[in-house]
Amino acid sequence: MKNKNYHYLSYRVFYMILALLTFIGCLLLILTVIAISENKFFFILMIGYLLFFAAFYKGYRWICLPYKETSKVLRLFAKGYTLQGIYELRFSFCPEMEDAIKKIKTIFNTNELISATKKQAQYLALQNQINPHFLYNSLEGIRGEAIAAGLNSVAEMAEALGNFFRYTISNVENLVTLEDELMNIENYYFIQEYRFGERLNLSIEYDCEDRAEVLKYRLPKLTLQPIVENSIFHGIERKIGKGNVRIKIQATPKRLIITVSDDGLGMKEERLRELNEKLNIQSFDYVKPDGEKKAGIAIINVNNRIKLLYGEKYGINIYSTVDVGTDVEITLPRIIEEGKEL
Repeated sequence: MKNKNYHYLSYRVFYMILALLTFIGCLLLILTVIAISENKFFFILMIGYLLFFAAFYKGYRWICLPYKETSKVLRLFAKGYTLQGIYELRFSFCPEMEDAIKKIKTIFNTNELISATKKQAQYLALQNQINPHFLYNSLEGIRGEAIAAGLNSVAEMAEALGNFFRYTISNVENLVTLEDELMNIENYYFIQEYRFGERLNLSIEYDCEDRAEVLKYRLPKLTLQPIVENSIFHGIERKIGKGNVRIKIQATPKRLIITVSDDGLGMKEERLRELNEKLNIQSFDYVKPDGEKKAGIAIINVNNRIKLLYGEKYGINIYSTVDVGTDVEITLPRIIEEGKEL
């Protein structure tokens, strides 16, 4: 069977260099035997060995190490594990490759990708093409009629829905404060209470010294709601009895860590591993139109937005145990003003 490695020029160059080194090594060995048998040429032979090892060491530092570094970055980029790495590539195989990478940078423009995810988030937040103003006006009309009829619970529900959709649909591109995100979560919980009643409980905990300062930290809009939604509908809804969703907020010197936990059904180890693998890989499939995935804003989308905005060291990790519950950990930079990390 023909070796497929010969298809790649890098392997051809490697084999040629290996053959050349082998030839020179054999030549030096022959010269060594001759020098020993005739008891001369030792100085020339020593110079030859020094030149050989110096060239080998220089080639290793100049060619082998940069090649391994470049290959690793390209391999990780191809698998989706790194996006920033392709921008910071230090060595290119040839000028044409450098031009090709510049073209890739242009194609994968980070701002355009972020814009695409925002548009999708806005579209997925409302699953049909209802004019937002028409929606707000309709809900306000329902609220007014409910108040006139003495149906206070209906009026409160309409008001909560109006506030929720107004926050969700409008200005998706902006960063918001943690306080705004949590207010939206409380609105969302208020709406869900009408469905679940006493079966559902939401709590927010702060594991930090200055709560007022932490509430001013900024994060992408609609970071928390999709995760709380998943906790309710995939963890709590199918559970018998009461269910609890807890949002825990922690602050380290450089990071804001938000953990959304539920005591629902949890998930199997295989499913958990599959989800975390998807979260570790930056996939651009979400940019493409997809007629099948319109049921809510996916955690994958939230994770990709975080990584595109702040880098690969931030994002989402999931921990889960069957019949115990699920923890979704969101890691963000501490940002007090848009574009400025602490």
